[in-house]
Amino acid sequence: MDMNLVAGKNILVMGVANDRSIAWAIAQSLASHGARLVFTYESERVEERVRKLADTIPNSVILPCNVTSDEDIEKLAGALKEQFGVLHGIVHSIAFARTEELEGLFVNTSRGGFALAHDISAYSLVAVAQKLYPLMTEGGSIMTMTYLGAERAMKNYNVMGIAKAALEASVRYLANDLGQYNIRVNAISAGPIRTLAAKGIKDFNSILKTVEEKAPLRRTTETAEVGDTALFLPSIPRDYRRSDLCRRRVPHCRRLILQL
Repeated sequence: MDMNLVAGKNILVMGVANDRSIAWAIAQSLASHGARLVFTYESERVEERVRKLADTIPNSVILPCNVTSDEDIEKLAGALKEQFGVLHGIVHSIAFARTEELEGLFVNTSRGGFALAHDISAYSLVAVAQKLYPLMTEGGSIMTMTYLGAERAMKNYNVMGIAKAALEASVRYLANDLGQYNIRVNAISAGPIRTLAAKGIKDFNSILKTVEEKAPLRRTTETAEVGDTALFLPSIPRDYRRSDLCRRRVPHCRRLILQL
């Protein structure tokens, strides 16, 4: 597999919060192989952090986008078209749920909490793909991040697990729609990683400890490994044009299936 296929490609990276973000690890892998990156930030609160990181990558660009706003997404599409013309890839690493919706019994999930988690964690992928796929005139790759909680009921994950299940279903339907335009859509299941988002999950350290004790390699997945997995997806030859769930839980399952 020629990883240099990303050289000179314009790739949008959404979801960088700090230098421990999965999105940042992916960005570093892509940049190291010559991709030209565009970062987004949701608000002024995170702009400075994202800008400092983006400044370490030559020729990168930073643009605002709150994925709960259709207007923001349309403005992003306009800015990308004006500055680059063509987009070759999208990294969607965005998810959110209120802390109180993650703890206790799932049956107590509020209507507002359910809607918010799905809007940001699942529908945002659809909304972004809807406005940006017309810019992917040369084909390309759209990828997002999921988790085992989409398949299994996991303590303290609750509504986020349901949102991730919706995200995975969205990946399949988007892949079905966009395959005709030579656009692949994939989800990467990375396993538990110590990120800013993970801090919102109660007893997360115990999850990491369990993985370290039971995994064959006796360790958890590292963000750099997820970055390398993400690098593989836009580097796939043009003959491969479908979708699947890419599992990058290093100590557990190392399955990557591409449907022709």
